[in-house]
Amino acid sequence: MAELPKLTFVLGGASSGKSAFAEGLVVATGAPRVYVATSQIYDDEMAAKVRDHVAARGNDWHTIEEPLDMAKALSQVGEDQVVLLDCASMWLTNQMMAEHDLAVETEALIAALAACKGRVIVVSNEVGMGIVPDNALARRFRIAQGKLNQRLAAAADLAVFVIAGLPQVLKGDLP
Repeated sequence: MAELPKLTFVLGGASSGKSAFAEGLVVATGAPRVYVATSQIYDDEMAAKVRDHVAARGNDWHTIEEPLDMAKALSQVGEDQVVLLDCASMWLTNQMMAEHDLAVETEALIAALAACKGRVIVVSNEVGMGIVPDNALARRFRIAQGKLNQRLAAAADLAVFVIAGLPQVLKGDLP
């Protein structure tokens, strides 16, 4: 059984393999698994994506669907459990669409991660490696996601960047 640190941060581009890698880390622990799902389903494409993720994970996971309140979700995790929060980018999108104060919500997220009794893996998208978006909302999101990723990486004991399914350790050591 692999022993994960208290907080692991897994970062990567869209369809980079970051979620599969993070799920593999959770499974390798042998601990009870909790999946915190942050997405909200607004269309058929997202519904299909969620179905595919659920099917790929299998039935050995307890799922908590919580798009906004990570303190609420993470307070349900026991010290013997490992939780996968997938993903911080959807969480940030939800916060922006609800017009919440991102600085306040980010502080609440960081505090909830620190207070969680179990070990946590947070998955997030790296969105700053492409071209500058052509509209203000997309630019605002890109900046906010970059700031959030920096906060999560600073708080993490282990940070991994996944590229084409290959993990690149940025901080700490893989178990």
